[in-house]
Amino acid sequence: MNPYYLHQLRTTRRFFLGKMATGIGGMALASLLNPPRKVVASSDDRLAGRGVIDPLHVAPKAKRVIFLTQAGGMSHLETLDYKPKLAEMDGQPMPESYTKGQPIAQLQGAELKCFAPQRKFYQHGDCGHYISDIFPHLAKVADELCVINSLRTNQINHDPAHTFMNTGTQISGRPSMGSWITYGLGCDADDLPGFVVMTSVGGGGNQPIAARQWHSGFLPSRYQGVEFRSSGDPVLYLGDPAGVGHDRQRDVVDAVGTLNRLRDKKVLDPEIETRISQYELAFKMQSSVPQLIDMSDETQETLELYGTQGADGTYAANCLLARRLVERGVRFVQLYHRGWDHHGGIRDGAARTGKLVDQGTAALIQDLRQRGMLDETLIVFGGEFGRTPMSQGGSGRDHHMKGFSMFLCGGGIKPGVRYGATDELGYNATENVFHVHDLHATMLHCLGIDHLRLTYRFQGRDFRLTDVHGNVVQDVLA
Repeated sequence: MNPYYLHQLRTTRRFFLGKMATGIGGMALASLLNPPRKVVASSDDRLAGRGVIDPLHVAPKAKRVIFLTQAGGMSHLETLDYKPKLAEMDGQPMPESYTKGQPIAQLQGAELKCFAPQRKFYQHGDCGHYISDIFPHLAKVADELCVINSLRTNQINHDPAHTFMNTGTQISGRPSMGSWITYGLGCDADDLPGFVVMTSVGGGGNQPIAARQWHSGFLPSRYQGVEFRSSGDPVLYLGDPAGVGHDRQRDVVDAVGTLNRLRDKKVLDPEIETRISQYELAFKMQSSVPQLIDMSDETQETLELYGTQGADGTYAANCLLARRLVERGVRFVQLYHRGWDHHGGIRDGAARTGKLVDQGTAALIQDLRQRGMLDETLIVFGGEFGRTPMSQGGSGRDHHMKGFSMFLCGGGIKPGVRYGATDELGYNATENVFHVHDLHATMLHCLGIDHLRLTYRFQGRDFRLTDVHGNVVQDVLA
């Protein structure tokens, strides 16, 4: 063989092998950094509302969740955590042993003084729950409640604390708990979203709530929460445009769906399937939403129970709508009442805010019980954090993340019990600490999901709602 051609052959082979090795390494790295999304169900399954967990990991006690978010930082010391010792020490310096080196939001460097509970507490029900006087209606359903007095979170300011409560991390952009649950379980309604959010305001500082709090993050966007307006039409633009009949709308939806499916065959983009399903859902909602908000089928007794005629923008109206949503198969409903940020005037402010949420919450529990739905509906009531035992400005309380309260109720939860405790001043959760990760793990367990096994691979890692933390708290389970 001509030596010149032999040299060229050797050079080409060396070049080929080197390039091939680089190419394989690049492909492997690319697959780790940006792997293809899991396709765990066909588009027909998703349109039918089925989740990716089949069968369920454990026997479920609940089918759905209503999360009643008391946004702004509801004070445990004026609501659900009775602290007579704090009352005794009113006006005295806060012991440094509690606060030295601890994160404090706006009181850092200030003189810290104990601030007595500003509302009276009474025991209620056969269980003897201590509940403050701002919740007279909830006091009547005390035996239904599992009060958690030992919550702890990782964030001390509103937005990151909401992000942590909703997603299990302070990093923005992760899927919310409602998205995780609808991804895992799907939705029993084919004409309403699986995850619905509503907001109301009043009673105190109305902290803003960002729409990313109910975002689907890296999950397919069909699992994102849909915000319903609290008054008027819950969803805009559901009516047919002028001059366009329902049949014509059906033709448009079908034509767009056909074009999207043709495109999807070429690019295999899961977001195209989402677009197809959302167009279909929007078309169905043109009929389902007007029926949803038509309260003519509600008895006057029920309307009086909630204290609303519906669609008036109040928290009570949202509670009634929440019951109607879960009745129709919606998997996860989250209500935000933005009125608990009491840096000043907490005595009267807590009472004003409490009055706005008390009757609607109690009515929701009673209504679900009367309809035989409470045992299959998990209710969570609480804020993103609590408030300090120290005063702020002489009449308010600062943000507090080391110990606070909420209650659970309904599906899978033991009624009439108290779990955990803070210290005698209400500063640190000291007995049976109940972290936000534990809350998420316990919620998922009630729904039949092992929190360790509800995962989604993204950028080379299996993510989950509880991240690498969380334990199911067996003591609160029925």
